[in-house]
Amino acid sequence: MINWLINSFKRKKARRIFTEYPYTLLNFQLPEDGEVMFARWDNPLTHYGEINQAQVDFYRKFIKKGDLAIDIGANIGDTTVPMALAAGKEGMVLGFDPNPFVFKILKKNAELNPDKTNIVPLPYAISESPGEFIFSSAHAAFGNGGISSITGKSHGKYQLKHKIQGVNLMKFLNQNYESQLPRLSFIKIDTEGLDMMIVKSIQDLIKAHQPVVIAECFAKLTDEEKLEFYKLFQDLNYVMHYFEDFNIHAETYQLDEQKMQSLHNFNFYAIPN
Repeated sequence: MINWLINSFKRKKARRIFTEYPYTLLNFQLPEDGEVMFARWDNPLTHYGEINQAQVDFYRKFIKKGDLAIDIGANIGDTTVPMALAAGKEGMVLGFDPNPFVFKILKKNAELNPDKTNIVPLPYAISESPGEFIFSSAHAAFGNGGISSITGKSHGKYQLKHKIQGVNLMKFLNQNYESQLPRLSFIKIDTEGLDMMIVKSIQDLIKAHQPVVIAECFAKLTDEEKLEFYKLFQDLNYVMHYFEDFNIHAETYQLDEQKMQSLHNFNFYAIPN
């Protein structure tokens, strides 16, 4: 009871009062991948912090050793690290996140496991056009959030003091990683409702390299927007699948227009047909 009260107080404080939280280094023993280190953020409003074999094996369905993968909205690296384990040291994972507080933890996770992973942390948002954006969050701990180009608080009332930098992914990759693009096999997107905009902005990249794409169908999308999202991938000749969790054992099934509109907030993966 005492611990519950203490943790409850910490969570309430974190929602209202800004604190920059440290990290704790954890050690996981995976049956196939051996020892994996992970920096867990000590933010009381976040629950990331475990790397297990089922997560890595989920990504191995889509990522092979030596592949290039991209994590847009990487946060502290809880998806980036298992993606990188699937790609191996000979592969590469680009992890994008503009939130400076989670980026510090992402950068630490990129430094860990150098014998098993090759993670490049990048402090940028992905946007249609390069520029500066406002980053806002629903709570003062900045565990998540999103960008906007105006002074509004579309993702919450707490805003970073300084604007963050947005880049167009196509231009950024062509300028910095052109030689790696033939190995592109996988893109994960989790950007608090901006996923469809990003997919639209990288259609030429998807057509050229046909990576598997994971994205979130955000809770605030209307039925019309969900249908637009579905038809966007249909036009790219992709098949969409619902999946319950980033776990090899999770429930999964193919989506159609009706199922797409009946679900609320969910992740899906889209595979070239």
